[in-house]
Amino acid sequence: MKVTFAKPAIPDKGALVIGVREDNTLGSTGTELDELTGGQLGRALKAERFKGEAGKSLVVNAPHGVTLDRVILIGLGKLDAITAGTLESFGGTAVGRLGALGDETAALDPDLPEDAPVSAVEAAARVAMGATLGGFRFDRYRTREKPEEKPALRKVTILTDDQAEAKKAFAPMQAVAEGVDLTRSLVSEPANVIYPESFCERVKDLADLGVTVEVLDEAKMRKLGMGALLGVAQGSARPPRLLVMEYKGAKDKDAAPIAFIGKGVTFDSGGISIKPSAGMEDMKWDMGGAGVVAGLMKALAGRKADANVVGLCGLVENMPSGTAQRPGDVVTTMSGQTVEVINTDAEGRLVLADVLWYAQDRFKPSRIIDLATLTGAIIISLGGEHAGLFSNADDLAEAITEAGTQMDEKVWRLPLGEAYDKMIRSDIADMKNAGNREAGSITAAQFLQRFLKSKDTPWAHLDIAGVTWSKKDKATVPKGATGFGVRLLDRVVADLIEGDGGKAGKGKTAKDKGGKSGKTKKK
Repeated sequence: MKVTFAKPAIPDKGALVIGVREDNTLGSTGTELDELTGGQLGRALKAERFKGEAGKSLVVNAPHGVTLDRVILIGLGKLDAITAGTLESFGGTAVGRLGALGDETAALDPDLPEDAPVSAVEAAARVAMGATLGGFRFDRYRTREKPEEKPALRKVTILTDDQAEAKKAFAPMQAVAEGVDLTRSLVSEPANVIYPESFCERVKDLADLGVTVEVLDEAKMRKLGMGALLGVAQGSARPPRLLVMEYKGAKDKDAAPIAFIGKGVTFDSGGISIKPSAGMEDMKWDMGGAGVVAGLMKALAGRKADANVVGLCGLVENMPSGTAQRPGDVVTTMSGQTVEVINTDAEGRLVLADVLWYAQDRFKPSRIIDLATLTGAIIISLGGEHAGLFSNADDLAEAITEAGTQMDEKVWRLPLGEAYDKMIRSDIADMKNAGNREAGSITAAQFLQRFLKSKDTPWAHLDIAGVTWSKKDKATVPKGATGFGVRLLDRVVADLIEGDGGKAGKGKTAKDKGGKSGKTKKK
């Protein structure tokens, strides 16, 4: 779907989507159209239970007095409550409605007054962003879909007085949207298509954006001593891979990078501790963390972020076989620490343990953020509304929380502490990979924290098990793979790294912090 910008005007054909404020207040475009149609819009608004509430919509087909196929009215709510998010939802809702109606072209106009809380240029860019995100569709395996069942929309034009500035404002947003698109596509693919080797192939073209892509095979990882990651992979016919993506966009190319680490279990059967069969097909997206890291690297490089960033993905398949890891096995991690494998279905933390250590050993990052569809416990705790956040650094946790609020990718901070750490003590090794049923998400985070080389390194862990896949449509997030985390972490880089001139300083560290939503108070 192509997105363009043009001056406000009533188009001759296709559909026109305009914003309506609370109490059915029309803007200049809506008022002009109402006059051209002999008051048809006003009559339609009065006849329907539509009050301009945010997100609500009303379709007027073949309006009299114009040659348009239809007009779609979308509520924006109160004028003083309109935000960038409101306008993105407007764009996404518009594309969703248009996709169901069969229009090939459409013009979108939020139709805001000059005193709106969002500038006209940003409003146009945000509408374009929402339309782009809402227009994602993963349909490459649908071979018998009838033409009338497919969205026909090919071109969306955002109406604005300053097309050049709007296009300029949209450019970095579009790069981020392309990153989200990559993540959604990777996570949507079935496990017979995306596995460790093919995942790496899919991201090789990031080199065109200035990202250095390197792939470590099994032999190299064995030489490095990555016994935990390799232990997970040993039951599969698919060989593991460690994907390393490096982007140096800061003025100081030698400045320590921020590191993003993603769990990439391309299919998780649970191994010998096999999962129940019901719903196991969902485990194709257990590589969601790796998918986010790949999409984030595309977003940052695409918008030419002023930051040094490294993205690492531990890619394995967790399968039961005669060579599979057994409960009770002991593995030695790259750090030298040993782990008793209590449950082979607690495999993601084993993968991340070695990748975390490797990232610190090689890149000496200023900050580390890992993402993983790590525990079912986080879904029980937070559902699909928030990702779980764990961190040893208040400043970093605060930045992630604030970015999540801005991007509508919300996180909730949970605690860490010695009492939880005791739950993963092993009788025969340095630790075990799973505690009991209590505090499952927290003990997983405690496990990962043991693989920080220095307690002074700001680190955050995002458990995205509940937010990686959606079973219902939202305005800018169609049903399926959400891409949650790309926009959130792009914002974190903008605020923490680019916001301070690309100098990634140390964050304040703290013990036993958590249980707070919103900003964390600094000590």
